[in-house]
Amino acid sequence: MKPSVEPLAPKRKAVRIICFLLFFLVYLYLMPGCKKHSDSTGHDGGSNGNNNPPGTVTCTAAKADAENIQLFPADNAWNLDISASPLDPYNTQIVAGFSTNGIKADFGSGLWEGFPIGIPYTVVCGTQTKYAVTFRSNSYDDDYGDQSDPGPYPIPLNTPIEGNGEGDSHVIAVDKDNKLVYELYNASVNNGHWEASSGAIFDLKSNAVRPAGWTSADAAGLPIFPGLVRYEEILKGVIDHPIRFTLNSSKVKPAYIHPARHKVNSTGGQYSSLPFGARIRLKASFNINSFSATNKIILQAMKKYGLILADIGSNLYITGVPDERWNNDDLQQLGQVKGSDFEVVKFNN
Repeated sequence: MKPSVEPLAPKRKAVRIICFLLFFLVYLYLMPGCKKHSDSTGHDGGSNGNNNPPGTVTCTAAKADAENIQLFPADNAWNLDISASPLDPYNTQIVAGFSTNGIKADFGSGLWEGFPIGIPYTVVCGTQTKYAVTFRSNSYDDDYGDQSDPGPYPIPLNTPIEGNGEGDSHVIAVDKDNKLVYELYNASVNNGHWEASSGAIFDLKSNAVRPAGWTSADAAGLPIFPGLVRYEEILKGVIDHPIRFTLNSSKVKPAYIHPARHKVNSTGGQYSSLPFGARIRLKASFNINSFSATNKIILQAMKKYGLILADIGSNLYITGVPDERWNNDDLQQLGQVKGSDFEVVKFNN
């Protein structure tokens, strides 16, 4: 006779049920959809959210969020409509220095010599991890740490660097919650922190400027981000700020005017060149009807807010953000606009 197993059956059933429940709970925990995770940007690891430790909770930040931020108070120089401002008495002499040069969009889609075209930026949340910044010199430029805002900076370590680390190597992060802009120049990442020649923090809620004589991530001591042409602005249908531009050293006088705070050893003449911070505007009479919808937005901004001189470089190069949505052939049409189509907003007495 076989021994009876009936007395053990209830216990086995109970064990099986318990094991099944434990297995099910472990399965739920390990499912990706059940774990807390971060979104596209504004997180500890950088721009793709894959470097956060399990369980990290962060907010979502996108480039479009920056367009919802008021860039400085309404009465700030960056928001000044200069379309009706008086002409500089030396307008003719100054414009003669770059009259034959055409506007060059120093931004676009794709790559140029292997690098994205323009100055990139990222948008982060107020909870973004901050990293130390070491200010140093290197083979490209000197150490301007004594004119820099000390860190830490909430710039993810995998934030895009202008030129992939070649040339000026600007790095920009916009804190959408605290409305602050963090900018580095000649930047690189080393052993879990940032290194740079200079850095600056700008409060977009304030009219405060840098101390007199201080540089920033830009030669003129200005913020870079507010002067960039951004594709998100094209989607909005309006650019509501002056556009950053450069001139050759011989066209820049060694001086600065508000809101710029820094000068360089440029070689421009007293009455035939522009100081940093100066504005030029596209003449109201310039006909923009033949240009594309995108370029009309850019050109209209040049009429209302003008261009603001921020650095030494090629004549009439305007600065923007790399974006695959730009049509480079279309942007090249801006070259039809010559220096002679501009006029200088008064800064001389």
